[in-house]
Amino acid sequence: MKIARIEILGYDLRYAHGAYVMSGERTVTSLPSTVVRIETDEGLVGFGETCPLGPAYLPAHAEGARAALRELAPSLLGLDPRNLNAVNDTMDAALAGHGYAKAAVDIACWDLLGQAAGLPVSTLLGGSRADDFPLYVAIPLGPIDDMVAHVRARRDEGIRRFQLKLGADPREDAARVRAVLEATEEGEMIVADANGGWRLQDATIAARALEGLDRVLFEQPCPTLEECLIVRQRTTLPMILDEVITDVNALLRARDAIDGINIKIGRVGGLTKAKLLRDLGQQLGLRFTIEDSWGGDVTSAAVAHLAASTKPSQLLMASFMNDWTLEHVAGHEPRSSGGRGRAPSGPGLGITVDDTALTALKTVD
Repeated sequence: MKIARIEILGYDLRYAHGAYVMSGERTVTSLPSTVVRIETDEGLVGFGETCPLGPAYLPAHAEGARAALRELAPSLLGLDPRNLNAVNDTMDAALAGHGYAKAAVDIACWDLLGQAAGLPVSTLLGGSRADDFPLYVAIPLGPIDDMVAHVRARRDEGIRRFQLKLGADPREDAARVRAVLEATEEGEMIVADANGGWRLQDATIAARALEGLDRVLFEQPCPTLEECLIVRQRTTLPMILDEVITDVNALLRARDAIDGINIKIGRVGGLTKAKLLRDLGQQLGLRFTIEDSWGGDVTSAAVAHLAASTKPSQLLMASFMNDWTLEHVAGHEPRSSGGRGRAPSGPGLGITVDDTALTALKTVD
């Protein structure tokens, strides 16, 4: 089996709840997403998706992904997509960095591997460990009443895990967290996520203001790993790191100070590298949120397979971002139910992508 054609496709993803606001006044209403369609000489077709969360969240942006994929695509023609080592080695030799772009190719090759084997990707990632798993939603940064109302609306849909976007004034942020705690119940999880929006002093103030709240996890308070590790020494709140855990070396540097990591498939370079971090982290006793920076049906399918193959005792939660967005290129599959998700059972990613919902940007064959 060989890669015969690569198509770079695009579409716009609108946020379903108006404006998605994070620290630093970063606001999203719509984002351009990029889908890679890989066709083999045997007629199989695999899909992958990458959707950076705007140009100011990570060193990634939509046009950068598309330019990188145009650069990469010619070097991939003729490769066996089932040989994931060869695919990733070839991409790394052809272009340094840009893991968020390479992730779409890697996911599409996992899709093809699963189809060729007649198995779902979750089986190839080690095997499904649970029929379903808990999902979370992110609550945009805003006035307290608005955030509480958003939480209550999502609770009515069955969600029991909430990631609060913080990173403003630390005392006001603590009030936001306490108000949401009052609107939720025991057993429901609250993540105080600054997305690196505080520097050291404000992060310390926030940590002290939240100390003793036993349902609260403290996520990515500062933009650098060094600052986060200092804050960790100043609080007993369980700490989750996200944006700064980009590879195995970063994970090993943080391992003794943290309780879990957010694995964003695009940030780490695809399912192949996400599996490596997940498996290593499981052995180190960490817990995980499985997700991506943004995306639609294709991204949610990749997340579902990685989440389903993670030990339930170490899976904090996952995200189906196709529940957060209005556009659907695979019939809104996978689809959540009652605040929980499950991996598709069909071969590969197990979804059917509607090509007519996508705009052709570049074809290489």
